[in-house]
Amino acid sequence: MKFITIGILAAPEVHFHLNMPFYTNGEVVEGDQTAIAQTDGILWQGKVYKKLTFTPCLAQAEGAITSAPPSAPPFGGKGEPSFSLYGVTIGKHFHWERQQVQVFTGTLHLIMKGSLIVVINELPLEDYLVSVISSEMKNTCSLEFLKASAVISRSWLLAQLTHKTYGTHETYGTCETRKNELIRWWDREDHDLFDVCADDHCQRYQGITVACNPNVRQAVCETRGQVLMGDGEICDARFGKCCGGQTNEFQYCWQNIRKSYLSSVDDPFCNTSDREVLSQVLNDYDLETKNFYRWQVRFTQGQLRELIERNLNMKFGLILRLEPLETGPAGHISRLRIVGTERTYIIGKELLIRKTLSTSHLLSSAFTVSIEDIQNDVPQTFVLNGKGWGHGVGMCQIGAAVMGHLGYTYQEILCHYYPGAEIRQLYK
Repeated sequence: MKFITIGILAAPEVHFHLNMPFYTNGEVVEGDQTAIAQTDGILWQGKVYKKLTFTPCLAQAEGAITSAPPSAPPFGGKGEPSFSLYGVTIGKHFHWERQQVQVFTGTLHLIMKGSLIVVINELPLEDYLVSVISSEMKNTCSLEFLKASAVISRSWLLAQLTHKTYGTHETYGTCETRKNELIRWWDREDHDLFDVCADDHCQRYQGITVACNPNVRQAVCETRGQVLMGDGEICDARFGKCCGGQTNEFQYCWQNIRKSYLSSVDDPFCNTSDREVLSQVLNDYDLETKNFYRWQVRFTQGQLRELIERNLNMKFGLILRLEPLETGPAGHISRLRIVGTERTYIIGKELLIRKTLSTSHLLSSAFTVSIEDIQNDVPQTFVLNGKGWGHGVGMCQIGAAVMGHLGYTYQEILCHYYPGAEIRQLYK
């Protein structure tokens, strides 16, 4: 059985509650705990340690995961041994960033790195997937959509671990700078202490904070060991919230490599206002985002100039034009020229564009620009008319949820969004 390690947070002080008995250093402990970073290690219960590992005392009760609202973590009770972790940040650097109390099963590791304590959760890969699917979307979706999501998440994870093992992955924060041009993309970081992180930079993972209903566990169980294969490798199976009617391609978001199974496809399914379907796919904080299939943002000259100059940390003067230089087949801009009275500068790829033109993240880089109220050859208003939510590559979650709702099988969903890929049984 393959185990996965997930980095949950890093902080100078960690507060957690062992909801059932755990072993550590030959002792049985439970209840409220506090660990504090010191110059020489982790201070816990009056002693200093380089590393602490808390292992559940009881064997896992198969299928018996229980949970409670984050505001009232389950202190004891039936089910698998669990621990509650306080102050976990979700949606880091996104507009819906917030902190939660989250509940996890499996083993808890505390490791010093610099001046911080890194909190790591270790558990079986298939159990990890149950949480990911529940954390990424509502677990009331159709079973076929949940199965498709299980195969995608498993494929993405194993593809990243393969790249990490063989050193073939270009990591988070990669950039390419030329005179008057900055091309940067954010991909999954190759973490040194754990396999993946718990936030959207990898896959959204919130333990059992979001209750895992039988449908999610069934979807993972019935697709156990299944992955997508394409171009002679496990597919780097990307996915996003809403593609806006046509999916994007890998090379317009990340490194300049074309992956045939991430070719652009038309998607007639994600144009929906069905609240029943949307409430299945989107968590409560995701539902705060409205009008994402088609959207509009208006900037005054002053607002746009302030955003661009602050986010790029350079002076542009008055903004004259925003000119797309390179776009994907669905209209996602990957190179944008900003023309000001004092500077002309090119930025990319799509996420840097979204970060530059927003206080957090523009919904997507698939937009057109129009100008209004031109005075002395200077536009006073810029209007961005956009479509979709996210990078647009791979499976569109809202479109796939609609397909599941309409009766499509998970094989048909995967075939639609990953052309040429095939499902294979990697293990049982």
